[in-house]
Amino acid sequence: MNILARDDERKLNFRSGPVFALLFLALLLLHISLLKLPYFWDEAGYYVPAARDLLLTGSLIPHSTPSNAHPPLVLAYLALCWKIAGFTPVITRVAMLFVAAFSLTGVFQLARRVANFEVAVASTICTAVYPVFFTQSSLAHLDMAAAGFTFWGLLAYTETRSRAMIFWFSMAVLSKETAILAPLALFGWEIIRARSSTAFKSGSLRRKKWFLLIPLLPLILWYAYHYLRTGFIFGNPEFFRYNVQGTLYPIRIFLAFLMRLWQTVGYLSLYVLTVAAMLAMWMPPLKDSGQQRERIALPVQFSFLAIIAAYSLALAIVGGAVLARYMLPVVPLVIIVCVSTLRRRVRMWATVISIVVAVFVVALFVNPPYGFSLEDNLAYRDYIELHEDAETFVQTHYPHARVLTAWPASDELSRTYLGFVKQPSSVFRIEDFTIEQLISASDVRSKFDVALVFSTKYEPAHSVFDRFRLWQEWKIRFFRFHRDVSPTAAAEILGGRLVYVDRKPGQWAGVIETQQIVDALRH
Repeated sequence: MNILARDDERKLNFRSGPVFALLFLALLLLHISLLKLPYFWDEAGYYVPAARDLLLTGSLIPHSTPSNAHPPLVLAYLALCWKIAGFTPVITRVAMLFVAAFSLTGVFQLARRVANFEVAVASTICTAVYPVFFTQSSLAHLDMAAAGFTFWGLLAYTETRSRAMIFWFSMAVLSKETAILAPLALFGWEIIRARSSTAFKSGSLRRKKWFLLIPLLPLILWYAYHYLRTGFIFGNPEFFRYNVQGTLYPIRIFLAFLMRLWQTVGYLSLYVLTVAAMLAMWMPPLKDSGQQRERIALPVQFSFLAIIAAYSLALAIVGGAVLARYMLPVVPLVIIVCVSTLRRRVRMWATVISIVVAVFVVALFVNPPYGFSLEDNLAYRDYIELHEDAETFVQTHYPHARVLTAWPASDELSRTYLGFVKQPSSVFRIEDFTIEQLISASDVRSKFDVALVFSTKYEPAHSVFDRFRLWQEWKIRFFRFHRDVSPTAAAEILGGRLVYVDRKPGQWAGVIETQQIVDALRH
């Protein structure tokens, strides 16, 4: 039985080249105001320094930052782009938009293959403007490439093209190690299909299920190389403790699993689409020329479900930071199924999709009433602008001062290639801006002259979860949650004077001068 839907529109030959070119141009225009932004958070902390090391030394193992054992494909790609066009944030962001357009083309072709052209167009638009996908499109992370290769691998899987499937899934694994979850999930699904009723069997797919294990080989080879070079298989010991050893608590796994499900079906207004699709299931299928509109074939839907389940469960067990970008390979699959459901059952489905697109755009600019990662919408731009202005103030008014601050501002001030400052500053680093850390710093005031303090996370004015004390305790215990003191309180603890403060929704940055820098300036 062919697992793909039969539809005259789907049979049209939409070549990937023109689709990619159109999507890349659209992404470039939509991101034009973001291309010159300096590197943000994990970009500055790991990926850009690691890729820069590769550019300068040719080493796949970074030396300016501890190795996290991530596969090198995306870092090598960035190093190549910098070698050809120059090492600037603009080149980096355009290069990543190229990857995002490639990923969106995969979404389009996959949706067209398993559904039809209309579903493909609507799914691609929804994916492109979904806040997490949109912001990650120009950031130098690994997840967009891993997602894109996964979509193309899944397309080859549905078309039973074994060689292409092996290639794309192997490229996904070399982009990020967690991409191995997709072929492993499909392998498990194939075993279930082989043992199920004949209605779900497909001989050609069943015979080729073992090919799904081949992408394990490049991952094993990479880890073997990493071990030979560093003595560690899965990254430096601190990275391993944070992402594996520190996550293996039943309560934490359960909570993280719920968070993964929320990121998959509801996060940042995604619930508008999924709830609409659920309500549509109560409606009968529409008919065209007397025939019911076709749904995505059940075996395809179950293969999607297998990948979604694998990601949700595996990334609830491992991964210290429960970041939404880790779910990029599965959220577009949810979008494709929901869009297909709406088209099949709702006569005004295009209007519903327009509403979904509108709420996604709003979610890009309007922060939710709960804590979230700044990289998931345009709040990351606010963060960068806050830090640029505050660090410019520090270097203008205290050009030779020793600056107390926390990561990532410590790197932003000391590594000029990150794009925040033109001259490096001497930095005295603390972990965060909790009372405990600031009191410890106040005992060694002779080691710094100025303090750059900032909100290390989004702080909504009134979080909908603040009233739940147990949840606050769980966040502190299992997810390293902490509360930064206000800039005014930080100045009091450090015995200094707050001379600069700037705020944006849920974020702030401040500069505190100590008495010793005041005395130095007077003399």
